Parts: sequence; structure tokens; C-alpha cells
Amino acid sequence: MNGKITEEHRRKPAYVYIRQSTPSQVRHHQESTQRQYALRERALELGWEESAIRVLDRDLGRSAQTAGREDFKTLVADVSMGQVGAVFALEASRLARSNVDWHRLLQLCAFTDTLVIDADGCYNPADFNDGLLLGLKGTMAQAELHFLRARLQGGKLNKAKRGELRVPLPVGLCYDARGQVVVDSDQEVRGAIALIFRQFQASGSAHAVMQWFVTHQLRFPKRRHGGVWNGKLEWGDLTYERTLQVLKNPSYAGAYTFGRHQCQRGLTPDGEVRSHIKTVERSQWRVLLLNHHEGFVDWEQFERNQLRLEKNRTSVPPMIPGGAPREGAALLQGLLMCGKCGRRLCVRYSGNGGLYPTYLCGAKHREGLSTKDCMSVRCDPLDVAVAEQVLDALQPAELELAMSVLTNLEGRDQALMHQWRMRLERAEYEAALAERRYQEADPSNRLVTSTLERWWNEALLRVEEIKHQKAEAQHRTAQVITEEQRAEVMTLARELPRLWNAPSTSAKDRKRMLRLLIKDITVEKRLAPKQAVLHIRWQGGACSDVTVELPLPLADRVRCCEVTVARVRALARNLSDALIAQQLNRERVRSPLGKVFNDSMVRWIRWRHAIPAPMLKKAEELTVPQIAKRFGVSVSKVHYWIARKILAARQLKSRGPYWITLDELTERKLRASQPQGSKSAAVRGAI
Repeated sequence: MNGKITEEHRRKPAYVYIRQSTPSQVRHHQESTQRQYALRERALELGWEESAIRVLDRDLGRSAQTAGREDFKTLVADVSMGQVGAVFALEASRLARSNVDWHRLLQLCAFTDTLVIDADGCYNPADFNDGLLLGLKGTMAQAELHFLRARLQGGKLNKAKRGELRVPLPVGLCYDARGQVVVDSDQEVRGAIALIFRQFQASGSAHAVMQWFVTHQLRFPKRRHGGVWNGKLEWGDLTYERTLQVLKNPSYAGAYTFGRHQCQRGLTPDGEVRSHIKTVERSQWRVLLLNHHEGFVDWEQFERNQLRLEKNRTSVPPMIPGGAPREGAALLQGLLMCGKCGRRLCVRYSGNGGLYPTYLCGAKHREGLSTKDCMSVRCDPLDVAVAEQVLDALQPAELELAMSVLTNLEGRDQALMHQWRMRLERAEYEAALAERRYQEADPSNRLVTSTLERWWNEALLRVEEIKHQKAEAQHRTAQVITEEQRAEVMTLARELPRLWNAPSTSAKDRKRMLRLLIKDITVEKRLAPKQAVLHIRWQGGACSDVTVELPLPLADRVRCCEVTVARVRALARNLSDALIAQQLNRERVRSPLGKVFNDSMVRWIRWRHAIPAPMLKKAEELTVPQIAKRFGVSVSKVHYWIARKILAARQLKSRGPYWITLDELTERKLRASQPQGSKSAAVRGAI
């Protein structure tokens, strides 16, 4: 072996690479650490000087399969620059667990004439036989890891399939002396978890559950895992993340699972391989055993909770109706489905401050499948129609609804106060325990008794504070216990329509009531006539259809009706625009906006409906002076004939000229009625 080491190698530094895979190995397997540090003496024996030996130990506790090994990067960089004479390791194959890293290091060592020395001997990667042997060692080491992992994972999976593999349990569940999963014996812990599921059924929102806990100043437990504080119970505020963890954990439904969280590897932007834990879909769980242990809810309720949480997501698939009730004037938010594409309608608020809500289906437009939205419907006519249907449906069951609400209120308040009582009982127990410790201490040992006395005083102050908070919570809680309160609730139930329309009833409360009765509503919009057909699917499975008349567009609402247009068309034959307006006002005809007519409005109607203007004097028509000259009479005589309907005349406006139509019969009658010696006879002779 020494024949492979030359003076050229000894003139370069010797690198001693030290590594163990996990911090646990570093802490408990110290013999391996000492053996690796002893490689420094091995390098001294082989002829390297003290100053030429460099120990690389920053990778202790890091697996060779993960990135982030700084000393290994330093080793590869220095080898590639030809600055290393030999690399010392306890086992050459443990320099890298990845064949890519291993063969890259061997190739660099062969290029730069760097030796690899372990407990078995000295290898020159530039030599074919040594390089082949090192390659086989790396391949066997990787195969060994695969076999070990397969055996360990197979054993764990086999035990998990029987439900016997012990895994960390969420708070509220623990292992008994026989290793069985049981519910925590602490009543306050059980009550806090049960309250989460109860409030979620009432509100339908995880965020609402968190807000309810904060409003009533309730605490939520957390149990530590691992370390010196393993199993210690801590109390704190309930966060939104903790609420979701409780609602989504199948262990609370009595199920045993294995493989909900799996390790997945990926590349970082820097090109490094990193592993991370990811929650996978239920179809990828490796073990799922139902009814494995006692839970807080059954599996059917757990499934309904998951569906409700899925509906509450803002990024929910558009085919799923529902969602938690939120603030806003749109009463049917989350319940409407498009009758064209089957997607869920969303709500859009327009106007100053969002005064005009609209139900919109724009999924296909957003996805690029269409250039326009499927439909857009105003909220108010649909909301009013559905509200009427709901109130009609509730009429036969108002008393039953009142009793159900009464029972829920009582149960909620009792559960809330039960949590406060258990919290006070725990604080009193801690105060009594602090008192016993103080009394059992030696009074002369003031160094100890002063601390115990301070702890006792703090426990007593904590008891008084909890009593005060409990009294405030009891005062805020509307407990329904008296007969007067029961009678009041029953009276309110009989006046449900008034309560529904009361200003004090929030939109969120109305939406919650709707979700108790209605599953979803499919909307079909018709253009002619302007209608929307609502296909309501109730929670019990029944279906009903409601036809809603939609408001016309603004242009149609200000457009005159056909009767008015026909009247203008008839009057326009003989009258001007001003006279038509006067005639319409005399007939008490009003515009669609309730205004009186003027000539500009009549002119617009004629232009919009292509009504021709009244014709002026026709070629065959004669004026009053022409008639007077023709018959040799005065103008007043002609006006007398017109007034007596002897002559047919028309007048476009008041005090305007008369246009007279003279036929042959009328002319003979008028001439015959004139005396022979009158002026008209002379005129006839002149003619």
C-alpha cells in the first residue's frame, strides 16, 4: 500500500473527511466519531506532516443523500484544482451515497492523481483495478441502502396495516397501558375539541369557529412530542391553522391512517435536491382503517365536514355549489349554478360602495373557452323570489324550527359554561397543589418557601381572574332557560317573515338559514320573454321551479309602448308635432317616466319608429282666398261654409290656414245656392 504513496502526494495536504448521517448518531454513536478522528494519526503514520493534514468535520449529522454538505463541496473543489494529495475516510463508499457524486469524485481524483485511503487500504482511482474496486464499493453501498430501507419500510407498513404501528397522536387522543388509542381522560381537553366540531356544524366555517373561541376567551390545548417536555399539556389561543388541523384529521373520526404525509424530493432553483413533507390525496394514503378507535365524530360526519371545507375555499372547483355564508347583500351567494355550462355563479358588486350586486357566470370567459359570459342576472329579483319560497316552506314547521333553535341555544350555552367550569377547576387544583407544596416545605428554608409562596399567590390570582372571566362570559351568553324566554322564542318563531325582513337580521344569518333548506339552484335565463327560471333543489331531495320576471334594460324601460306609438302614428297624418303633444296630454297619455309630452318627444318617437311628418298642402287642395275668388264670395263666407261642414277642410294647427278639398258635386251645390244677380254670377261670366 505504501508503494502507491509518493513524495508528490505527501507534498500536498491530506484531507480527513468525517461524517455521520444523523445528529442522533453523532450524539449516541461516539465510537464511530472517534475512529474517524483517529484517521489523522493514520495520515501521520503514512508520512504527512501535522500542518499538512486538514480535518473536514462540518458535515457531522448530515446525510450523504441530502444537499447542503459544505465540507464535501470543499473537498470536491480542492480535488478538482489538484490541491489534495490523499482523501482519508473510515469507509470510502461513505464519501457519497449518490452514484453521481461518487463517480464524479473518483473521476476528479483520477485526473489530479489524488489517492483515496480508508480502513481497507489505499486506492489510486487512476489505476484501472483500483477504480473498478472503488466503483463496485459505491454500487454495493447504494444497494445496501436500498435493501435496508425496503426492509425497514416493509416492516413499518406491515405493522401499520394491522393498526399497531404507534404514531404521534393529535391532542385529545393518547395511548393506554395496552397500546390502544383512547380518548384523553382530561375533560377540559375533550370538551375543547368537541366544541370545535359542534361550532363548525353550526357556522360552517373554520374561521368562524376560531373567532367564536376568541370572542368567548376559550383556550385550546397542545401536547408536546419529544424532548424533555414530551407529553406536557399546554394551553393557548386557538388559531385558524389549528382549527383546520383538527377538522381535517381523520383520527378524530376514529380512523387509523398511515401515509397521509409523504416525503417528496425536488430540485431547487440552485439545482440542489431537497426533500420536503407533503400532504397527499386520500387515494395515495397507504393505510386507512375505519372504526379503529373511539372518535369525536363518526366517519360520515367527517366526510361532510371535508366537503364543506372544500366548498368554503375561494379556489374551489366551479362545479361544486355551496361555500360558507359571508357578508354581502347577495342572498344566494354560493348556491346558484349556471343552466348553460353547469358552473357556479359568482357575485360581482358594482356602483358606489358595491350597491348593485349581480350574479355572474364568467368561468368560460376566464378560461378562454368563450368571448363573453354565460349570463348575468341582477340579484334583487332572484333573492326576493327565493326568500318567498323559503318563507312559504317554513310556515308548516315554524314551531318545530323554534324548538330546534331553542335546544341548540341551550346546548351551546351549556357546553360553553362547562368549559369555563373545567378551566376554573383546573386553576383551583393548581392553587391547591401550590398550597400543599408551600405547607410541606421547611419554614426555615426561606430560599425555597419564598419561591413556593410566590407561586401560591400567583395561582390564587389566576383563580380569581378566571372567576371574573367566567362571570363575564356567563353574563354575555344568552342562556335560554326561563319560561318567559321560551315564550319569547316561540313568539318570534310565529313572526318569522317579520324577522326575516327586519333590519337587525344580517345577510349572513339569512344565508345560513337558506343553506339549511336549499342544496343548490340552477338558473336558466330566457331572453323572450325576459325571465329567469330557478330550479330549486331542497335539502330533503324535493325540487321546485320558480319563474322570475326580470327587469327590462333601461333603454326598454324608457321606450314608449306600442299603444302610444300607434296613437302618434294616427295623429301624425294631419297634425304637427306640437299639436300631437297637446292632443296626447289632453288624453292624459304620459311617457314611460310619467312625464307630459312636448314636441321634441313626439319628434323623437316619429324618428325612432319611422313615422312620416304630416304632409303640407296638396296639389289638388285650395286655400280660403282661392275658394272666395272662385265663387265670388267673401272670405268670411268661405269660413262660414267650413264651419258648417259644407266644405271639407283640414288645418295643421290652431289658427292656421285651411286647405280645402273641392269636388265637383260640392261645387255644383255651392253654385246652385248662389243668386243669379249676385256678384258670383258676374264672376262666372268672367270665368
